[in-house]
Amino acid sequence: MRILLKNAIRLLDDGSLEICDVLVEEGKINAINTTIENIKVDRTINCNGKLLAPGFIDVHIHLREPGGEHKETIKTGTEAAARGGYTTVCAMPNTNPVPDNEEKIISLLEKINKDALVRVLPYASITKDLQGKELTDMKNLSKMNVFAFTDDGVGIQTADQMYRAMKEASSYGKAIVAHCEDNSIVYGGVVHEGEVSKRMNLPGIPSLSESVQIARDVLIAEATGCHYHVCHVSTKESVRVIRDAKRAGIHVTAEVTPHHILLNEDSIHEEDTNFKMNPPLRSKEDQEALLQGLLDGTIDFIATDHAPHSKVEKEQGMLRAPFGIVGLETAFPLLYTYLVKPGKVSLKQLIDWLTINPADVFRLPFGKLAEGEVADLTLIDLDKELIIDKNKFSSKGKNTPFHNWKVTGVPVLTIFEGEIVYEEKNKAYV
Repeated sequence: MRILLKNAIRLLDDGSLEICDVLVEEGKINAINTTIENIKVDRTINCNGKLLAPGFIDVHIHLREPGGEHKETIKTGTEAAARGGYTTVCAMPNTNPVPDNEEKIISLLEKINKDALVRVLPYASITKDLQGKELTDMKNLSKMNVFAFTDDGVGIQTADQMYRAMKEASSYGKAIVAHCEDNSIVYGGVVHEGEVSKRMNLPGIPSLSESVQIARDVLIAEATGCHYHVCHVSTKESVRVIRDAKRAGIHVTAEVTPHHILLNEDSIHEEDTNFKMNPPLRSKEDQEALLQGLLDGTIDFIATDHAPHSKVEKEQGMLRAPFGIVGLETAFPLLYTYLVKPGKVSLKQLIDWLTINPADVFRLPFGKLAEGEVADLTLIDLDKELIIDKNKFSSKGKNTPFHNWKVTGVPVLTIFEGEIVYEEKNKAYV
């Protein structure tokens, strides 16, 4: 399909903006110029000064299929991704069955090829059935081009297990992606151990449960030469450890979620399970350290940890409801509204954190708006305002703490490999 995007605005490397036309052909960006005329195309779209950016990349989402289709499916999850401007997502392995051998990966890839609207790169688990006991066959799984190895949702509890996992993954050029949580000091917590846990009389999760594993793991990464990536960093101590490890030349990278950047424990005013996630919302000081970590490069990019659950599951109260919130459809508008517009970060920084930075960290050939690159694109109306309405999500999951928040800056068109996979219904950009 040949698509001509007219009068788009693109960000240049220096952060300035320019108006341009972009020609998409055979899944690639064929040309970018001030004006492209007299070209026969299947469709011309007048972008009317909307921002054209590379398709977003999210290396941390949960699609729930197979086994959790009541929460989300590959189809609904990638519909949500496309609506949020994402063209590449990486699916975590806490499904049933767990993708821990070749047969299960083949089955998963068949489902992805059949139902996904955007690019889905699956993780394989570090240990069989996520049990933390026996390592998976990383050699054969690596040959199947799994994205990386993780037991996300479960911290690797022993140094021996992580050491052997990193040695194996490193030998095959794969990253270990870690949910960092020492179960021996979680104490059954459901929120951060702090003011809110005291006020609401709920068991708290100490910050130390996260940071102590990161401190252990960066030394193991140094010893093995493995690329070690830290999921959803949430504490100031974790930021400090990662910063020190980077200064020491250790191959460690990290991500932060929109909710940990925009919320803290003081955002929880009542027992609302839409504020229950793991890691939990930490203190204001932690929140400030996370933003500073993003700004100084300690934290490499933003990932949503999109974690849909059913309404019934989330209605069980703080002690019993599962951890997690959805995030694919709200990430950009929230971050643009509450970080870029107040001047806390630049638009260029935000776009980089959602595109080129995760691509560079994991050596992905995506995330660029340039001639010859894959035509993964999102068109964003930076002036469009809306009220977030969970009932209108494409995702099956409605579990968000951002319901009824007013936002500006909305993806209105998403192109994946040269094909339109999401288009705003009223086509206000045309």
